[in-house]
Amino acid sequence: MKTWRRLLNPWNLVTIALLAWAAPRLLPHLGAIVGVGSGKRRVPAFDIVTLDGALLTADSLRGRVVLVNFWATWCGPCRVEMPLLQAMHDRHRARGFTMLGLSVDRGSADGVRTFLRERDVTYPVAIVGTREERAFGGVRGYPTSILLDRKGMVRHVVIGPLAPATLELAVRRLLDEPTR
Repeated sequence: MKTWRRLLNPWNLVTIALLAWAAPRLLPHLGAIVGVGSGKRRVPAFDIVTLDGALLTADSLRGRVVLVNFWATWCGPCRVEMPLLQAMHDRHRARGFTMLGLSVDRGSADGVRTFLRERDVTYPVAIVGTREERAFGGVRGYPTSILLDRKGMVRHVVIGPLAPATLELAVRRLLDEPTR
């Protein structure tokens, strides 16, 4: 009985609770770093009209590595990662990489355009709703980043602003895979 009391002290219980909370959030990031997929191997079907009026579909993006990022202007962590996502877009675009931002804002498109312009975001962005979130398997929090391989299959899903850092290696791996 003394052993259990010693093991179940308040600090150990807090540590266990913290690990139980953090593990599902951090494991997908670690998986992306080491190359273990975290997404259900599905090929989402979508058609999205960007703020520039371009139609992007699953078929039109086939053959490219695509990082889909669900975000919002009111989301602090989303704001933090945007410059890093832009840098990733600039760094890999010529190799067949597409960054696609999907804003869940309910305000005006002009407000989102102004937000993007102030931050020099040039990758394609669309305003979407729950239909698009469902197409990608659902979104549990913002930001959520979903990495698709050249076949359009979900390879990694990560939640939180660490996506650019953790997905950089995964993007490089997918870009280096031979195209068939």
